[in-house]
Amino acid sequence: MEAGNHTEVSEFLLLGLSEDPELQPLLFGVFLSMYLVTVLGNLLIILAISSDSHLHTPMYFFLSNLSFVDICFISTTIPKMLVNNQKQSKDISYIGCLSQVYFFMVFAGMDDFLLTVMAYDRFVAICHPLHYVVIMNPRLCCILVLTCWLIILSVSLFHILLMVRLTFCIGTEIPHFFCELAQVLKVACSDTLINNISLYVATALLCAFPLTGILFSYSQIVSSLMRMSSAGGKYKAFSTCGSHLSAVSLFYGTSLGVYLSSAVTHSSQRSSVTSVMYTVVTPMLNPFIYSLRNKDVKGALGRLLNRATPCV
Repeated sequence: MEAGNHTEVSEFLLLGLSEDPELQPLLFGVFLSMYLVTVLGNLLIILAISSDSHLHTPMYFFLSNLSFVDICFISTTIPKMLVNNQKQSKDISYIGCLSQVYFFMVFAGMDDFLLTVMAYDRFVAICHPLHYVVIMNPRLCCILVLTCWLIILSVSLFHILLMVRLTFCIGTEIPHFFCELAQVLKVACSDTLINNISLYVATALLCAFPLTGILFSYSQIVSSLMRMSSAGGKYKAFSTCGSHLSAVSLFYGTSLGVYLSSAVTHSSQRSSVTSVMYTVVTPMLNPFIYSLRNKDVKGALGRLLNRATPCV
């Protein structure tokens, strides 16, 4: 291939979920609705927690961070998809694609880390209730969240620096509705061996360690509950974990489903459709999981809405 075809590309083409023009208005309406519901739901969670002093605890501190990350997570991909849909365009700039890759990895990783930190919080609350306030002090909570940010920002930057070394052909098409690192590496015109090895190692470590932490925390929680003599005490203790378990199951279930489907099928379009589950559906459902299953959050939301509604 001529060197001219390997010049510094200024843009890529995102093929999206479907090329059928009749489906574009439907896709725009569905994804715009899901985006607005996600942003509104997570904003309400953040406002309810920040405005209610009863929720100024480690568990809800981590939940407000999770809601913020979910807003950023879905905002990384969906707005550009909606703009392209309306403009009937497929292009995304090279810098825009790099930015999507970077921030997508950052916020996906933070989702994973925060769910792990929240599992540790539940472990301390149930297994060491008398020392909970001392252990989960505000300083430790801030250090845990800050450490998560520093790790994932550094790892994501490392992948971007490796990606900048790659060359791409002019008119490169990405069979996805956003720039996902694995998909971008597949369409590179230069050798991506180092990038792929780094991606596999990072994915294994960033998934294995958090998941191991979550499983260990819940194994200790179950063990502690088994030693309780009161059935009511067991139910009350474990009920505080219900929302978190649902969120963990949704996150890992959809992520695992995407990667299993991409391994089984060679259809890039089917893979991009299944990825909607963890890129859009998971951030949208998290506010419902934590509000519908949690009396404290429902009460705080009710008080927030009552204050926002003017008296007639």
